[in-house]
Amino acid sequence: MLILRRYLESCGCEPDLVELIRLIARQMETIRKAFLENQTFERTLNPSGELQTQMDTWADEHLIKVVGNSGLVRELASEEQPDIIRFDNSRTDYCMVMDPLDGSSLISTNLAVGTIVGIYEGGGVLQPGSKLRAAFYTLFGPLTVLVVSVGKGVQSFAWDQENEHYLLLRTGISIPEGKQYGTGGLRMEWLPEHVRVIDYFDQSGFKVRYSGSFVADCHQLLTYGGIYSYPGTTKNPEGKLRLLFEAIPLGFIITQAGGRITDGKRNILEIVPEKQHQTTPLYIGSKGIIEKIEEIYSSS
Repeated sequence: MLILRRYLESCGCEPDLVELIRLIARQMETIRKAFLENQTFERTLNPSGELQTQMDTWADEHLIKVVGNSGLVRELASEEQPDIIRFDNSRTDYCMVMDPLDGSSLISTNLAVGTIVGIYEGGGVLQPGSKLRAAFYTLFGPLTVLVVSVGKGVQSFAWDQENEHYLLLRTGISIPEGKQYGTGGLRMEWLPEHVRVIDYFDQSGFKVRYSGSFVADCHQLLTYGGIYSYPGTTKNPEGKLRLLFEAIPLGFIITQAGGRITDGKRNILEIVPEKQHQTTPLYIGSKGIIEKIEEIYSSS
C-alpha cells in the first residue's frame, strides 16, 4: 500500500518539503496521546480573544519546538501566537501557518478536532492562498487521518500505529455537489445576504450538519459535498474564522478537490493577507453551491 513519503516523492516534491510534511504529520500521534492529561481550559485568551484549552497551548508549544529545531522553516505564524516567529537556523525558505488544534472547545465532549497547516515557499507567511506550496490537515477521529494537497489533487492517509506509517486511504478525492449545510454565527446577527442564502438552502431541501469544528465540517464535505459557512455578522462584519490559519489552507484543499471558497463576493485564495490574525467571512464547499451563493450576494 502507498505510504505518505512515496506519494510525496512521486509528486516531485523536493526532499526538504517531503521531510517537513512528514515531520509535522508524525507529531500527530504525540499530540493525540497528550489529550488524556490536557482536558481543561487555561485562564488565558489567544490573540483572537478566545479562551485557550490546555491542548491548544500544549500542541502549539510542541509544534513550534519541533519545527524550530528542524531547520526546515524560516517563518511561522500560529493562531495561538500574537506575533510571527522567525527561525534564523533554517536552511530553507519555507514559511508555515498553522492552527495547532482546531475545534478545541469540543475536547471535553470527545468530538473530532484537528490540526491545520499551510506551507509557502519564500516571501513570508502573508501571501495569498493561491501561492501555497502545500496544505494539509489531520483529523483525530476513530482514525488519525491526514488529508494533503501539494497542488496535484487531494489524497487522504490514515496512521497505521503498528507500522508507524501513513497509509493511503483515498486518492484523487473529488467533492460532490451534495445538499447539506452548516453555518455559524447567531441568527439574530446574520446579515440580509446570509439570510437569503439560508432561505435558499431550506427551500431547496438541504439538511443541516454542523459540529462546531471547522476542520471536521470541511472534512465531511469531501465525502458528502454541500457547504460550510461562517458569514460576516452585524457584530463581526469581517467574520470570525482566521484567513491565514483556517480559511486559506482548507480553501486550498477544497479547491484542489474541485470545490470552491468565497467570502460571498470573491475567491478567498486571491486575498493578500494584511495582518497575521485577519478574519474573513467564508463559504466553502461544492462548486455549484458556491456559484449560487455568489449569485445571491451579487443580486442583493
